[in-house]
Amino acid sequence: MTEIPRGTLQEQTFYELIGGEPTFRKLVHRFYQGVAEDPLLRPMYPEEDLGPAEERLTLFLIQYWGGPRTYSDNRGHPRLRMRHAPFPVNRAAHDAWLRHMRAAVDELDLQPELEKQLWDYLTYAAASMINTAE
Repeated sequence: MTEIPRGTLQEQTFYELIGGEPTFRKLVHRFYQGVAEDPLLRPMYPEEDLGPAEERLTLFLIQYWGGPRTYSDNRGHPRLRMRHAPFPVNRAAHDAWLRHMRAAVDELDLQPELEKQLWDYLTYAAASMINTAE
């Protein structure tokens, strides 16, 4: 908690605690570097340039963790399962996604408790996207 004028307390968001937008941009950029080379995941991104997908994930994570609501302002409700429904996401895709995200998280060098909070969410989110049996 950080004390602010008038004797009130203001809690920092997770977004602020891990460094704000630059941290999320670094995370997602590193993640998509892995996706670009992944034979299982790359076909799930029909755009030739991964830049738009990178921007969408960045803005989503920023908003989710307490930053600006730019994602919803531009795209509406996240509806993650619905947006991923056209793509077969099985356990192998889940594992590949987490492998690239793990590499990206590791490069952030976060405090252990912050890293755990982020990783717990990412593993939950990845599991919730599975929509196809092996």
